Amino acid sequence: MSFPDVPKLRDVFIEQNIMLCFNGVFTATLIDEIGKALRNHMQDNKESPTAITDVFSVYIEMTQNIRHYTLSRNLQNERAIATIVVSRSEEHYAVSAGNVIRAVDAETLAQRIEALNGLDKTGLKAVFKQQLRQPRENPRQSNGAGLGLIDMARKAAEPMLACIQPLDTEYSFFSLRVIIKGAFA
Repeated sequence: MSFPDVPKLRDVFIEQNIMLCFNGVFTATLIDEIGKALRNHMQDNKESPTAITDVFSVYIEMTQNIRHYTLSRNLQNERAIATIVVSRSEEHYAVSAGNVIRAVDAETLAQRIEALNGLDKTGLKAVFKQQLRQPRENPRQSNGAGLGLIDMARKAAEPMLACIQPLDTEYSFFSLRVIIKGAFA
């Protein structure tokens, strides 16, 4: 077993302004604790309350979607491992996450994201209101493309970026990046 080159990893984190990175299985407790750490880190760095709320909201939505998907599809071992990265540039924050999903689900989700990216703020607001009126699905059975995804699109300063990397004929690694406009204090 080889060990990670921690100094090199640290240099990458500094170079890319990574504030938080986690790779593993998301549990409810872990999502909560990492979320608290993220909030505290941003508050300690005197980030604006708006930015803290938006970044935290997107972080929670992404990690909960991953957790619900993993549980609903009974993914285990390496397929249950997901990654979340939060970084900051001088003008924006980037919240990125990725996990293993069924290839067919990846395509459907990417199409949903593309459709949301094609809407302006007014269109996103209308779709959000329409979705609010729909009967609520059981989140464990949802494909993660409901209100939370629409809300992330509304918070995004740029079109959301979805990436699909096929792993085999049945599964892909799906990643999503949401850029949030900085409101630095």
